[in-house]
Amino acid sequence: MGTFTTTPALTRDFTNLRLPPSPAESERDPKDSHPDDVSVASGSIYSIDELAEDTPRLYSLPPKSRVNKVLAEDLKTPDSHVERDPRLIRLTGIHPFNVEAPLSDLYDEGFLTTKDLHYVRNHGPVPKVEDSNVMDWEFTVEGMVKHPVKLTLRDLLRDYEQQTYPITLVCAGNRRKEQNVVRKTKGFSWGAAGLSTALWTGVSLGDILMRAVPRRGARFVCFEGADKLPNGYYGTSIKLNWAVDPNRGVLVAHKMNGEPLHPDHGKPLRIVIPGQIGGRSVKWLTRIIVTPEPSDNWYHIYDNRVLPTMIDPEASANLPEVWKDERYAIYDLNTNSATVYPAHDETLSLIDGPELYRLRGYAYAGGGKRVTRMEVTFDKGTTWTLARMIYPEDEYRLAPEDETLYGGKVDLSWREACFCWCFWELEVSVAELEKTEDIMIRAMDDSMMVQPRDMYWSVLGMMNNPWYRVVIHKEGHALRFEHPTQPALMPGGWMERVKKAGGNLTNGYWGQKVSDEEDAVVIEAPAREIKMTNDTAQRKISAEELGKHDGAEEPWFIVNGQVYDGTKFLEGHPGGAASIIGAAGQDISEEFLAIHSENAKAMMPDYHIGMMDQASLALLSEAADAESEETSPRPIFLQPKAWSKAILSAKKVLSLDTKVFSFTLDHPGQAVGLPIGQHLMIRLRDPVTREAVIRAYTPISEVTDRGVLHVLIKIYCDTPSQKGGKMTQAIDSLPIGHFVEFKGPVGKFEYLGRGRCTIGGKERQVRRFVMVCGGSGITPIFQVLRAVMRDASDPTACTVLDGNRTQQDILCKTELDALAALDRDKCELVYTLSKPDPGWTGRTGRMDPALYETKVGAPPSEGDTLVLICGPESMEANVRGILLGMGWKEDDLLFF
Repeated sequence: MGTFTTTPALTRDFTNLRLPPSPAESERDPKDSHPDDVSVASGSIYSIDELAEDTPRLYSLPPKSRVNKVLAEDLKTPDSHVERDPRLIRLTGIHPFNVEAPLSDLYDEGFLTTKDLHYVRNHGPVPKVEDSNVMDWEFTVEGMVKHPVKLTLRDLLRDYEQQTYPITLVCAGNRRKEQNVVRKTKGFSWGAAGLSTALWTGVSLGDILMRAVPRRGARFVCFEGADKLPNGYYGTSIKLNWAVDPNRGVLVAHKMNGEPLHPDHGKPLRIVIPGQIGGRSVKWLTRIIVTPEPSDNWYHIYDNRVLPTMIDPEASANLPEVWKDERYAIYDLNTNSATVYPAHDETLSLIDGPELYRLRGYAYAGGGKRVTRMEVTFDKGTTWTLARMIYPEDEYRLAPEDETLYGGKVDLSWREACFCWCFWELEVSVAELEKTEDIMIRAMDDSMMVQPRDMYWSVLGMMNNPWYRVVIHKEGHALRFEHPTQPALMPGGWMERVKKAGGNLTNGYWGQKVSDEEDAVVIEAPAREIKMTNDTAQRKISAEELGKHDGAEEPWFIVNGQVYDGTKFLEGHPGGAASIIGAAGQDISEEFLAIHSENAKAMMPDYHIGMMDQASLALLSEAADAESEETSPRPIFLQPKAWSKAILSAKKVLSLDTKVFSFTLDHPGQAVGLPIGQHLMIRLRDPVTREAVIRAYTPISEVTDRGVLHVLIKIYCDTPSQKGGKMTQAIDSLPIGHFVEFKGPVGKFEYLGRGRCTIGGKERQVRRFVMVCGGSGITPIFQVLRAVMRDASDPTACTVLDGNRTQQDILCKTELDALAALDRDKCELVYTLSKPDPGWTGRTGRMDPALYETKVGAPPSEGDTLVLICGPESMEANVRGILLGMGWKEDDLLFF
């Protein structure tokens, strides 16, 4: 278990050391002015009084915040009204805004964090609230209460006692990047700076609830914000007894560090819950609902949970009852800590550097508990040294009776609960650091709960709190320090390095090789760079000129700022002319790069005509954002030039690896808008990398269906020998209620009925379809076959050849058999299995030349037969070779 020391070689007297650090020293000058009161009479919370000149403070005041501006990257998003600090690290791309500060910057700002560096977790666009409307902001208290009420912020300021005290908010995903390196979770990669501390001013939630008077049987308090998201408004809940407990300190807050709330932090009103994960502190508060059960809000159920570690992302999608199990919901924070100094990649000279080095970092606990000790080991846990603890929060307990700050009473003298982070430090000799391989730390709280040695991986990657390890490298005459990870997609950290070298990060030894492990070095193949431009095409193209080419005539499109003319490829594009026409006049960089092969990208220089000027690119992006914000109901769901969201509403299992996914459209009367024989695009985003995953699918929905979309998908799972399907595993891992994006229609074939079809816009009359498919390739075949067989007046004959390995692999067999039974003279349905079960009575063997000679025959001289083919690439290549050898023409073969 290790032994403990406080050896003189590693420590010294800390009596004269100040709180680490204290940039707010100038703010202690009583001559400085600070927000101290709210003027209700003026109708504005922006009126502030200065502190009396003879009123010194016994506690820290926040550093002065910066004057920021709307950043260029936000101008093209729904958050174009929000001013932000450029130092913040974006974790989910440009939008939505999820950020943390650089770890050293956060620590250096001191105990209190300005709005500028405070972490932000937004699920979507920030609601825009004008200053003139702040005082009239309304929220309700409803549900199981005797006196439901509607209050404005003005009422809250006038009728209730205001309080001010420091609270640390922590995202449940803090340190998640470490879990994502071990195994990808469903969450994006927070570093170790997903926490911040501020002085919050507001009203006790208990005071508000006591006026409403909860009824007998009420057990929970639900909160809902104004941020409208794909799965409804953000909402969650906590237990009623916590909400009314003064020791829990739950606030309905309207100020942060003496300033009105910043838009990213809930302007003008929010819940702040000390000691619990930040996801419970709902921003932009509109409703408080007292209930007998926990919230049924989608975000309460499918976020902020620690599911059992054996549940992987794929399995989690099919376990709705597990998600709803309150035993797995996160409320109180667990005990956690991190090392800040030495910083990542910091170097320490062994020649002219100091003899002593001060290790520093932070720690926190949840539920009001205090971190009572910090321990540091230099020998992987064999022995431990106690670090010095520093509790700036305790200074606020010394405030004189009836003291106010920012219009709120500062009264923590009676409260034993701890709501804030604390600091630790330990001075060590550089000679000792030179001897060791790493520094590891762990915290213990006053319930004797200690940080675990090893990681508890879970599907959402939350509450990660193993020992924090910093590796020490000896490089020449200096030491270099390496943290576990870096946030977001930033490279660096010993965990990524060890994993790339083939180390097993879950072996209990931080990925270091143990005696019975074999060496395993992973060599990553360098990505092949493909040139997609023509060096002679230097023409600058404006938005106005591009706009003249947004249709079927000379369609131009943009990829990575470069402009391409698709006219010459209208007939030859595998997806048909509609794919190019649908892209005309747009920036399609993301979907083009996600879908197309290296061969397709290598063809692009032939179509390259120039580049967009920067001003025009910005204009196009703004226009795209405006389109995406359209809210008026449409009769047709699919749009060829814009992505549309639908909500995953059901999953139906067809076989061990195949499911029908059902999606709810915008309204019950909305048609899908997909012609028979065409397909649509589905887009998901990797939750960690934010990379778009886009694939084409043909739904099995009826053309007459309204308000719902059904897509059959075969799931290709990872195996020990090869990676599975990125899209199929991603969509299978989605929980019910999550949104998915669609775009279309695309495809060069459309069946119009009674033998009439179009291929690449050219009409063709056929008397017979030969339909060849395998596996999930049945979906476009099924669409056409259903249209033919359901129309008794359609004389088109159909021969369907469906090849699979086993009987379980035959998809939609019941439906296919029913269609064939409608008219046996019009439809011949042939199944063939390469690995049949003993009881199989149908055809066996592969789809060989004998099958095609018997069931397809020689091509007719009239050219009135069309072969429709969809399946794995190997099968399609085999079909092409056999039929061409039999005399069929390429024009008579159509590959979906």
